Amino acid sequence: MSLRIIATGGTFEKHYDELQGKLGFAESQLPEVLKRARLTVPVELEVVSLIDSLDMVDQDRQDILESCRKSTEKAIVIIHGTDTMRETAEVIGAAKLDKAIVLTGAMIPYKIDNSDAFFNLGFACGVVQLLSPGVYVAMNGQVFAWDNVQKDRSAGIFVSKS
Repeated sequence: MSLRIIATGGTFEKHYDELQGKLGFAESQLPEVLKRARLTVPVELEVVSLIDSLDMVDQDRQDILESCRKSTEKAIVIIHGTDTMRETAEVIGAAKLDKAIVLTGAMIPYKIDNSDAFFNLGFACGVVQLLSPGVYVAMNGQVFAWDNVQKDRSAGIFVSKS
């Protein structure tokens, strides 16, 4: 089995710009992250965009869906911003692709101390290989079906809707 990892940005990929004093995007950090993770499963990395999910529009979600459709890999991990992760999962879920697709992200950027990014990516890469075809969100050690998940903004975690 091989994996496709699709990068779309989100907090996971944000860099701290010391000159501006704010978080933003530069190049993808995923090549470094994947090297550090020492995955032994073959991985294809595709950078679709590097944007905050709050800035995503319908066309961005269609671009992500198209990348999933075109993928020859049956296991796909999408790095996505947490604020609109569920909305993107809904677009992909409605397409009913015969692939296991897991969206994950981070509450704290990869490069910032105590980030959850590295764990969430490793967890997503592991579970996507075991899941049946469908669309899921994997965050902080839990897996949710795309249509039964919501972000609890006050706690900074994902929970089941029911």
